[in-house]
Amino acid sequence: METQKTSEKRTKIIYWIFTLWMALGMVSTAIVQLMKNKDELANFTNLGYPSYLMTILGICKLLGVIIILIPGRLLLKEWAYAGFFFVMSGAVVSHLIIGDPAGRTLPAVLLLALVLISWYFRPSNRKISVTP
Repeated sequence: METQKTSEKRTKIIYWIFTLWMALGMVSTAIVQLMKNKDELANFTNLGYPSYLMTILGICKLLGVIIILIPGRLLLKEWAYAGFFFVMSGAVVSHLIIGDPAGRTLPAVLLLALVLISWYFRPSNRKISVTP
């Protein structure tokens, strides 16, 4: 019994550390995108994307972070995680396709890893339970 409690506590700590780190990364990139930072704009242009996509992604990232951090709304949480997965995996693939150096690809890889770890370690009260 004590081991299970310790394991649950460890899982919850891992979840919150990686989730807060992911949230910080998503919020900071969203702000940079919404402000149309010149380096980020150059990055988007280099990847072949239109600048208006920065606004769409910035708003969606902020909404996703809010949904993931608030209690309840389990289905929306799954959608937010899925959205983060698609955005970050798309960013990684985009950087790889155009042959960006590892230093430009690494932030997207890191955020993708944070999304996956946060999703994997989420506590049971943040998961949709499927009963057969």
